[in-house]
Amino acid sequence: MIRVFVYGTLLVGESNHHVVAPYVLSVRSGRVRGALFDAGAYPGLVLSGCGGETDVEGEWLVVTQEGLNRMDELEEYYGPGARNDYERVWVRDRRREECEGWVYLWNEPRGYPRIAGGSWREYARRKQELGSML
Repeated sequence: MIRVFVYGTLLVGESNHHVVAPYVLSVRSGRVRGALFDAGAYPGLVLSGCGGETDVEGEWLVVTQEGLNRMDELEEYYGPGARNDYERVWVRDRRREECEGWVYLWNEPRGYPRIAGGSWREYARRKQELGSML
């Protein structure tokens, strides 16, 4: 059983969920402590060290090994010590300590704006609404 916390475009119903959907065995809501940043079409998560950490909303996906491989490809994760876009690290859920698994994250914000509130879905919805009004 491989558990992965997702918080952006891999969430159920979001633009990249189709990448992992065939390999998902179960989905459960969850939260981790950190800060989200807006990289345009997707978010980046920094767990600590940037100040203003909050509970980040997401989902715990239980996936097959092939599902993890597909997520590694999407997130440009090539393994420990490689030149990765995202790192894959082990985390625990904020509310259920027995729930733990992998998450893809950045080591620092990379100069992108912070997403207030800890929810990519809510932020992306508001961003889309504002864009349609322009």
